[in-house]
Parts: sequence; structure tokens; C-alpha cells
Amino acid sequence: MSALIDGDLAAAGAAAGHPLSEFLVSEAWLWRIRREQILTDPASADWIARAAVAVAEDIVVGHGGFHGPPDADGMVEVGYSVDPAYRRRGYGRAILAELLCRADADPSVTAVRASIRPDNAASLATLAGTGFVHIGEQWDQEDGLELVFRRPAPPAP
Repeated sequence: MSALIDGDLAAAGAAAGHPLSEFLVSEAWLWRIRREQILTDPASADWIARAAVAVAEDIVVGHGGFHGPPDADGMVEVGYSVDPAYRRRGYGRAILAELLCRADADPSVTAVRASIRPDNAASLATLAGTGFVHIGEQWDQEDGLELVFRRPAPPAP
């Protein structure tokens, strides 16, 4: 994360063990937040954003993760972004599907939350058909008005 924050793509790629894209450097604001989060709460490292690799193509297409570990009620909030060079190819839906599998595999997770600006048609379309239900709105200091969605964890087998 520090290498991405510093704009050192080569060092970040070496640390990740995979070539990374300039898009991840452009998301330095996110890496700053998550680095501070890990310093404060090391257990959150298992939940936060990571590079998303399209395995068949062996390319980094974006990042995905959660805002942190499950809260006291078992809720996690999903977050993901696709590099503009790879958008509209199904990678966003694939990242979301992997994140939902991760959440569903953890018995402490009771629900997954997502918050999306109402004008973000691509993200709204990505959520469609994945079990999320619109439950309200919130005001975000950075993004302004956001629609809030929730998807309960599937019942245990």
C-alpha cells in the first residue's frame, strides 16, 4: 500500500507478486485510508481492498474488498472498482461475486451492504440480480447522496 501511495508501481507490483496497473496508483486515497485502518486494527487486513486479477488473462482489472471486518451485527460493506480500461466486460460483476462468496463463507457475516450514488448506472446494474435490496439513502461527505442496499447472508447449510 505504501508503494501505491508513493506512486511506485514497480515496488508495489514486486510486493504484490503481480504487475499492477496505473489505475491502482490513481486510487492512492483508498490505500491511505486502508493503511491507516490496518495500523489501527490489524485484523481488518483480511477484509480490505485487494487487487482484482482476471486469472485467464493474467491482468489486474481493478480492486475489491470490504470497508472492514463484520461489525457487531455481522454486517460488512462491499467496495470495488474496475480500471476504466477494463470496464463493461463483466469484471465488476465477477469481483462482486467473489466478494459475496468471501462474505458467505464467513459464519460471522449476517449481511452485506452496498452504497452507490444514484447516478452510477454501472454499479447499480452490477448489483441487480445479486440479492441486494434497496433499504434507504445516506449522505456521504465525499460522494454526496448514496442509495443503500443490503443483502442477507444465505442460510447455513
